[in-house]
Amino acid sequence: MNKEKGWIDEAEIIKSPNYNKRNDEISLIVIHAISLPPSHYGSKNIDKFFLNKLDPSEHAYFEEIINLKVSAHFLIERTGILKQFVSTEDRAWHAGESSFNGKDNCNDFSIGIELEGTEDSEFEEAQYSSLIKLTQTLMKKYPKINKDRIVGHSFIAPGRKFDPGKFFDWEYFKSEI
Repeated sequence: MNKEKGWIDEAEIIKSPNYNKRNDEISLIVIHAISLPPSHYGSKNIDKFFLNKLDPSEHAYFEEIINLKVSAHFLIERTGILKQFVSTEDRAWHAGESSFNGKDNCNDFSIGIELEGTEDSEFEEAQYSSLIKLTQTLMKKYPKINKDRIVGHSFIAPGRKFDPGKFFDWEYFKSEI
């Protein structure tokens, strides 16, 4: 962890304005998948989205999401590059309407990790490698997080969200952390 509270040394820091103060103890990791526009990789559009700087004239899909205020704590690009947008000590806006073990509003007590990808595609080995290292770091820092408290967005928002999707290799990931 970085000297500045809640920031990871290994991450490229890009501070999003889309967060607020956290009141609950961190006890959950939520894994997501994102690509902007959908199924397109390698642009800076996810960064722009989390910074409220998407240009709606660049793609029709951006017109649908331009007014959303969204962030995640972390993004892992296809190449394995790790970016951090919100301090883990703060509440990022990644989960939306959600519930875990009967407790609503997962943003209050979770860390959100976005993987560049879709729910219908496989993730890269470099992404798993970065995700495993990041998860190990977070589990050391926040002891209430264990393997049973690392879930996909689909688990906390069933029927509304489907990411990280059927191709995310939970067995491999959890065996490595």
